[in-house]
Amino acid sequence: MDPSLERYSRQMRFYGVGEEGQRRLLHSHVTLCGCGALGTVLANSLVRAGVGHLRLVDRDFIETSNLQRQVLFDEHDVAENLPKAEAAARKLGAINSSVYVEPVVTDIDHTNIVELVKDADLILDGTDNFEIRYLINDTAVKLNKPWVYGGCLGSHGQTMTILPGQTPCLRCVFEAAPAPGEAGTCETAGVLGPIVNLIASLQAIEAIKILTGRLDQVNRDLLYFDVWDNVQKRIRIAPLLGKVDCPCCRRRRFEWLEGEQGSHTTSLCGRNAVQVAHRAATTLDFERMAEQLEALGDVSYNRFLLRFQAEGHEFTVFPDGRAIIKGTNDVDKARTLYARYIGH
Repeated sequence: MDPSLERYSRQMRFYGVGEEGQRRLLHSHVTLCGCGALGTVLANSLVRAGVGHLRLVDRDFIETSNLQRQVLFDEHDVAENLPKAEAAARKLGAINSSVYVEPVVTDIDHTNIVELVKDADLILDGTDNFEIRYLINDTAVKLNKPWVYGGCLGSHGQTMTILPGQTPCLRCVFEAAPAPGEAGTCETAGVLGPIVNLIASLQAIEAIKILTGRLDQVNRDLLYFDVWDNVQKRIRIAPLLGKVDCPCCRRRRFEWLEGEQGSHTTSLCGRNAVQVAHRAATTLDFERMAEQLEALGDVSYNRFLLRFQAEGHEFTVFPDGRAIIKGTNDVDKARTLYARYIGH
């Protein structure tokens, strides 16, 4: 055996992978959207499996409440005020230094998603909101790239694999995102670590099947699990392909990718906070900002983010102008606070 493959020997002994499949994995490129609960489990699994290039894209930073389910982070990361993508990349580099892990600290939206996924063989969903998932779906269908959807809330979760042109897409199954207030959030319903691990593990094995070229083994159903109520469901969705008037894969209308749907202000799952995005090309001068905000009290920053408190709210500002404003779910109020302390 090639000595460089020794660490994957147990995986290669499985008949579905073998040496050829392993070499395919080593030459594959994956973009993982989101590096939170699902994303950290996915990243951990794929780096250990030997995916050659993993791009981690996440807009967020680490908080203590993440540690219950986000397996790549620890208390030291919280103390360092690290963005999730950066902290995950450091951990993954220590796990498998032969894999190229590329952290990208940014908000995914219709202006940048094509650039983030255009060179990937596969897109993985590690997000916590439907807006990004519909954006991924539009992009994957338009570019003819496979992707794997996964979502968790409370004790239940679901996953499906999308192979454009071969399986129904996300909008074939869920034509529209839930309206505000229709679906729970991590903040209102909570989330259990075991359901996260289960759904992400199912996503990871689908990724391995696709990247090793075993499309014949790909799951073609929507899988649903509730680990508290002991429910398992396999929902047949394959017959929907070509039978529903899907606005995405049938009518080729990419409303999310073209910016007709979605927003630049997002209420964040799992906390009382709003993200305000600033899409104009900019790089903030944190040293200057800290001087300007000094009168407010304690202002801390590193090259990844700047933090301060004002009017009972905690602000976390990123170099590209994005800010997460904690202490409100009111989007309009968040915009006002952003303009007041950070600028337009």
